[in-house]
Amino acid sequence: MRRIRLVLLPLVVAGLSFGIAACGDDDDDGGDGGGETSLDLVIGDSVPLSGDLADFGPPGEKAADLAVEEITAAIEESGVDHTVEIVHEDNCGGADQQCAVQAARKMVESDGASCITGAWASADTIPTAESVAIPEEVLLISPASTSDEITGLEDDGLVNRTAPPDSFQGPTLAEFLVGPGLGGAEGTTVNIGARNDAYGTGLADTFSAAWEEAGGTVGEEVVYDIDLPNYDTEADQIVSGNPDGIVIIDFPETYNKVGPALVRAGFDPKITFVTDGLISGDLAAGAGADAVNGLRGTAPGVPDDDTSSQAFDKLYTSAEPTDVERQTFDAQNFDAAVLCYLAAVAAGSTEGADMAAEVQSISAPGGDPYTWEELPEAIEALQNGDDIDYQGASGPIDLDESGDATSGVYDIYSFKGGVPEPTDEIEVVPPDS
Repeated sequence: MRRIRLVLLPLVVAGLSFGIAACGDDDDDGGDGGGETSLDLVIGDSVPLSGDLADFGPPGEKAADLAVEEITAAIEESGVDHTVEIVHEDNCGGADQQCAVQAARKMVESDGASCITGAWASADTIPTAESVAIPEEVLLISPASTSDEITGLEDDGLVNRTAPPDSFQGPTLAEFLVGPGLGGAEGTTVNIGARNDAYGTGLADTFSAAWEEAGGTVGEEVVYDIDLPNYDTEADQIVSGNPDGIVIIDFPETYNKVGPALVRAGFDPKITFVTDGLISGDLAAGAGADAVNGLRGTAPGVPDDDTSSQAFDKLYTSAEPTDVERQTFDAQNFDAAVLCYLAAVAAGSTEGADMAAEVQSISAPGGDPYTWEELPEAIEALQNGDDIDYQGASGPIDLDESGDATSGVYDIYSFKGGVPEPTDEIEVVPPDS
């Protein structure tokens, strides 16, 4: 396993060593704890059941439901006076930002949610945060929004995410291309195609910076709208100049049109690399096998050798509905829901601002570690006013003061037979505290 150690802000790429400031305050002893406080928490799950990210919605919804089942079982075992309910709303998966805002508003105003897991597309999460979560003081924990624009939101700690930001993924992808992807950067040209939204343009920028710092060249950079009738012109530009490699940053529904256009333009999927938004087992069904098989790419994953992650996989695959298979970000949504609850316990309150004051502390180093399988013990520790360090199904998470996950892993995928198969893992770790 290769490791990226993240130590500096802003991002610096030098000799393939990448950096981001790390998390947690070892001097923070956590909240006052819930004591005997009664808690009635409603979690709103803003999930993409339609739109560009619809491939990821049902697994995310299932994972959130599993989290609440585990929380409820832990509550019963602990004997505390807590209830947790989850409500789901379709956020239209990057296709309509107003849909995502309306979904969040309904969950807050009609259903009484004070913590939201979601949205998923960064272009949905930013307006959801600015229009609902921040003004209404609702804790928001996205499992999948990775745009670096989210880091700089003025949110009083209300906006967080369990997936690492793109300031990690861009350098991770660049490192892979320098290594086994393309076998070096010097004298190597990569063309980029990216969807025109916060995710696409932001990740294109972080990848380009890392790739050029490593000695590579960016040839054509084609930023395209997501609602064009066809993408033949854009595809011709993306493959022009006979590049050594191509990077595509997109979501499945748009790639269903971009991919066939790339095939018509003569692209080679074996030198084409994608990012997390396209790591979907349903991609070939929509875009066609010729546009998918041979692609390689990166996506936030879970540590292969972590017993908690292995236990989550067993839980997920054995739970109903068994025909909803795992997808990227399902473990991250499970963790987002668990953190909603643990933040409420730490705060002794279901008020969003109170929970936001605790969520980063309970997910970062400095406290005793507890996995999702140890929720009863975590509840007891928080009730006693102790600090904890939640270890998620997706990894350590380790939220920093901006609400960004600073620990985790990226899986390297290769599409074979229409299925993305993990072939390698790169661990992302914060500096030692």
